[in-house]
Amino acid sequence: MSSNAYRGGYLLLVDDEPTIQSKNKEILQQRGYDIKQAFNIAQAQAIISEEMPNAVVLDVRLPDGSGIDFLRDFRKVSNAPVMMVSALGTPNEIINGLEAGADDYLVKPYDVEIFLVRLTVLMRRAMTIPDVLNVGNIKINLASGKAFVNNEDMNLTQKELALLQQFVQHPEEILNTESLYLKVWGHNMLKQDTALKVAISKLRTKLNNSGYTIVAFRGEGYSFERE
Repeated sequence: MSSNAYRGGYLLLVDDEPTIQSKNKEILQQRGYDIKQAFNIAQAQAIISEEMPNAVVLDVRLPDGSGIDFLRDFRKVSNAPVMMVSALGTPNEIINGLEAGADDYLVKPYDVEIFLVRLTVLMRRAMTIPDVLNVGNIKINLASGKAFVNNEDMNLTQKELALLQQFVQHPEEILNTESLYLKVWGHNMLKQDTALKVAISKLRTKLNNSGYTIVAFRGEGYSFERE
């Protein structure tokens, strides 16, 4: 197996257990994967800020925070497949991981061959996920986490990029306000919270000359439409 079969790039392992990290790195490198390792969330964030991974193997419990929270943030900028691994294996814990955006959930201790097979399936599935979303003069590069209008960088914040991705994937559909907030901010919208409204206002300005705008439907949500 060659990592080149998966658009080059690398596989990110995020786990604070050195023995597991060493074992997984060895067996995956033997199969042609380019591996980068992080032992906590801060290290993982630093790595992906330089280059997005092709896939992530992510522990749930990390020394500086929750793998679930990291995953929610990661999902705002990347569709790369994520396998969660954890000693936490109750149905609720597995559901929480999958709802946060994991593509698979493996309970520790796990059989190495099962791990390899399930990871291979995820990587194959990733081949069907586009690296770039296009609509009109707008292009979103999911790998780099950047968006462009007429090939000019829109200089979006992480939240603005996540919003734009939602709109581009659902053009001319009214997207519910609460649902948008949950997907982008990762928690329920509080009363009097103006974060979504402010982000959409800024995004409208940055969409200037794109041929598209965001239309508000009072009491319903927002729609991404041609001007």
